[in-house]
Order: sequence, then structure tokens, then C-alpha cells
Amino acid sequence: MPRYDYRVLKPTPAAERVFVEWIEKLNEEFTNHDSEHRSNIVRDALHQLYLGRSDAPREPATGLAQQALIHSFDPRNATLEPEYYGDVDAVKYAERKPLIWFWMMYDRSPVGLNHVLGYRMRHMLARHVFKHCGKNVKIFHGVEVSFGYNLTVEDNCTIHKYVLLDDRGEIIIHEGSSISDYANVYSHAHDLNDGMIVTDHKTEIGPKARVTYHATVLSGVRVGEHGMVGSLGVASKDVAPFHIVGGIPAKPIKVKSIAPEELQVKPEQK
Repeated sequence: MPRYDYRVLKPTPAAERVFVEWIEKLNEEFTNHDSEHRSNIVRDALHQLYLGRSDAPREPATGLAQQALIHSFDPRNATLEPEYYGDVDAVKYAERKPLIWFWMMYDRSPVGLNHVLGYRMRHMLARHVFKHCGKNVKIFHGVEVSFGYNLTVEDNCTIHKYVLLDDRGEIIIHEGSSISDYANVYSHAHDLNDGMIVTDHKTEIGPKARVTYHATVLSGVRVGEHGMVGSLGVASKDVAPFHIVGGIPAKPIKVKSIAPEELQVKPEQK
């Protein structure tokens, strides 16, 4: 079976210079954790991104829809679902909300589908939003998080498009793991009788695990090393290392081939 590695693609030198300078400038500004400062930077950046200018027009906007658009560039005039949750840490979320708003608006902007810029932009934002974001993390467009501050993504992970990472409890995506398109990873559960009673858990993926297309990992589940949740599967229980599970609820359907050096039981697995 042939192996197809990703091609290496680059923009023109002029575009590369602009991309790098813009990301570096935003990164420098976002090292200031003050939510007011971050909101101002995001507001101005979104004005440039959508309207081609740094601030609101001096003359009154011509219509209410245009005025609503301009006001919505400012994170202080927008609300996001997670900030309504009763278990949110309001202080931690307030620091991150402007960046999460920029992330979402960037992805929906005219340049949101430009991968060569988007990978680097999202990685920069993730380092400020997540509890931890490692090296060589590639995040595609449309990925959404809940709080951000309960999310750890280790080195060499890939998060594909339109993934939901619900870190109300805690999510740890260990080194080398991949979350495929439209997958959902949860870390909270609701009481059967009272939906306002919420229990938070830690959900872990990997290392080197895969959650494939449209699959769901429920709160508190651990997908073990090299484990895989098949397409459309719902993992409601832990996935053993090297096991492939599928179905609703997901059940073991196959065990991956294991290289000789991987047969050795690690101390934590004894």
C-alpha cells in the first residue's frame, strides 16, 4: 500500500513576509492579558480584516445592519455560549474571550480558508487560549472550544476542521494524536432529570490516538495509546491501547498490529 506524505507548499515571499509580521505583531499584543487591551486589538484587527480599515468610519453608518456589524467586531459587544455556563471561571474566560472571538471571526473571514496562514494563526492563538499547546500542532478552520483554559494539546497533534473540544471539565490530547473532521470530544455530562446539574470529568486522547470522522468521545473517557474511534462511533467507555472501536455505543472491532518494540509493557500499564 503506497504512503503519501504531505507536500510542502509556500506562498510568495511578499505574502510570507506579511503573514509572519502580522502573526508576530498580534502575538506580541496578546502577551498582555488585560481583556480591555486584547479587545481593542481584536476590534481593530477585525475592522481591517473585514472592512480594510483600522477603526469605525467617522461618518454614521448608512444602515442598522452595517452598524451592527461594526459593533460586533468588538468582543465586548458579543457573547459566546460558554460564558453563560454556571461553571465558567469568569476571570480566566474574560482573558481569553477576545482571542476566542477573533479566532471564530478570523475563520469566517475572507482569508479564513487560507491554510498556510491559518495553521500558524491558530497555533499562535492556541498558545494564549489553551492551558497548553505544544509544538507542531496543526489546527484546521472551524474548530471550537468551550473554555480553552482546561484544554491541553501536546506536540505533533492535528485537529481537523469543525471539531468541537468541550473543555468544561478537562481535555488532554496527548502527543501525536489526531482528531478528524466534525468529531466531538466532551468533558462534562448532564444529570438525567435536571439538565442544570453538570458533572465535569477529565477526558484524554492518546498518545498517538485517532478520533475519526464524525465520531464522539464522551466525558471522562480515555482513548489509549494508538487507540482509534471509528467514523460515527460514540465512545462511552475507555478505549484500550491499540484497539479500534466503532458503533453506538462503540465496541472493540479490531486490534492494531503491534511492532515488537511496542509489545513491552510500560511501567504504568502493569
